[in-house]
Amino acid sequence: MATRLLIAEDDREVAESIAFGARMALPDCQVTLAASGEEALRHFTAAGADLVILDVAMPPPDGFEVCRRIRAASPVPILMLTVRDDTLDKVRALDLGADDYLTKPFEPLELLARLRALLRRRRGMADPAEPTLAVGDVWLDTTTREVRVRDEPVRLTAAEFRVLEALLRQAGVVVPHRALLGHLWGETYAGEPDSLKVFVGRLRRKLGDDPARPRYIQTEWGVGYRFVAPRDHAAH
Repeated sequence: MATRLLIAEDDREVAESIAFGARMALPDCQVTLAASGEEALRHFTAAGADLVILDVAMPPPDGFEVCRRIRAASPVPILMLTVRDDTLDKVRALDLGADDYLTKPFEPLELLARLRALLRRRRGMADPAEPTLAVGDVWLDTTTREVRVRDEPVRLTAAEFRVLEALLRQAGVVVPHRALLGHLWGETYAGEPDSLKVFVGRLRRKLGDDPARPRYIQTEWGVGYRFVAPRDHAAH
């Protein structure tokens, strides 16, 4: 089956280079190029895509806004490209629903490896798994993306939702930093502990956790995080 790849990049040379590599690495890859955010949205609305690559700094709307709009309409895998290597940019990209993030200049082989990983993850989404998770008074629905604490709705960003889902699926067990980062960014991600701290901190606030004495998300220093039901907290 052909893979439809949408590349939104205003540097034509970079876009053509990505397109060439994708056609060589992905069987029957059909590439669409867009030089602006407006053009990218127009192409996506008209024909959709199986993979999307977005440059952050392109003619308006920028990559962040295009990511937000595409994610509101589709679960398609999105890879962000930027010349900036800033944790806040990475956090923002994840918050808006991006699946991965690569800083320019990048190695073509690394980009292609990440694209393949995103495709594998996307195809794996059809595998059966528990659609709802409940640990203590925290409830999460992976289908509707709803989260409730003591039956009250809690609004989470896409990245916060992913972190919580990973912790709930292994409740009571320490999930290593690298495993959580891999769940956020994909298996080729090298790791960015600072961004993980940001998400866990915000999750604690939204769940009503006290950072000094967390009821839900416990820190195992130098290892990772563990999710526990409040009634089990005293035992830890």
